[in-house]
Amino acid sequence: MPFDYSLDFPNINFRQHPELYRVGKGEQGVLLVEPYKSEILPYWRFKTPEIAKESSEKIYEIFLVYLENNDFIGADMARKFLQMGYTRSRRYANHKSGRKYKSISPESGDKKEVLPYDVDPVKAESAAIFKAKWIQAKTNEKYLQLLAEHKRMYELE
Repeated sequence: MPFDYSLDFPNINFRQHPELYRVGKGEQGVLLVEPYKSEILPYWRFKTPEIAKESSEKIYEIFLVYLENNDFIGADMARKFLQMGYTRSRRYANHKSGRKYKSISPESGDKKEVLPYDVDPVKAESAAIFKAKWIQAKTNEKYLQLLAEHKRMYELE
């Protein structure tokens, strides 16, 4: 099932209502699903490899605590933050401004041009650090078990 963006996110506690959570694709909902966003976001940083290492390790620890508590949504959100650490630092590694596209002209509407790469090896190292933790999380046996259970229980529709 796709991620449901129509939900009243500011007023839903997904720990109390796991039946409303949909995994979606990639990082969908990472900045919407509470209380998890507020529990994980303060630790999410990637400016330097040292900061990325500390951040990814802390988020992975949080991921493991959620797994110990059989809290799939928390674990999935931590996995999404690790993935987002990779994708965002990778974007900054490729484009110093963090912007991948620029509009060709105001008259062109939605047409955009991909900006040239301006590779930053420091951000690339941060991305690699997050990628390793993200892969570790998404291949964790207990995570995969809880994912299958969640989909079986709530995402059959």
